[in-house]
Amino acid sequence: MYALQESLEEIQKFGATLVAITPQRTELSLSMVESNDLTFDILSDSDNALTGSLGLNFDIPDDLREIYLSFGIDLPACSGQPRWILPMPARIVVDKKGIVRATDIDPDYTVRPEATKTLTDLSRLSD
Repeated sequence: MYALQESLEEIQKFGATLVAITPQRTELSLSMVESNDLTFDILSDSDNALTGSLGLNFDIPDDLREIYLSFGIDLPACSGQPRWILPMPARIVVDKKGIVRATDIDPDYTVRPEATKTLTDLSRLSD
């Protein structure tokens, strides 16, 4: 999120709006906004309905759940939902007509889309 904040001014120069979507409960998202001084909108998809409709969700296997819990990470507590689900990290560039113009999706949830790639895609759209 910090990298997105660092790129926000450049993103806005293209007339674009940055919106992040997280599976966390709203109060956790608000805490993240405050602690990181984020100035763009973060929406909660705590039931993973949006990311599910985009085919981005995956179930966390039992063995990985145990590892998460050993680090104090309780996904159901973070999302407020009973299932152990995470969305794949994704970046989607949508134009003013609602047409998807670029995507960056990685099934490895530890790999995050680069903010610089967003700037490149926005530059192509403005040409």
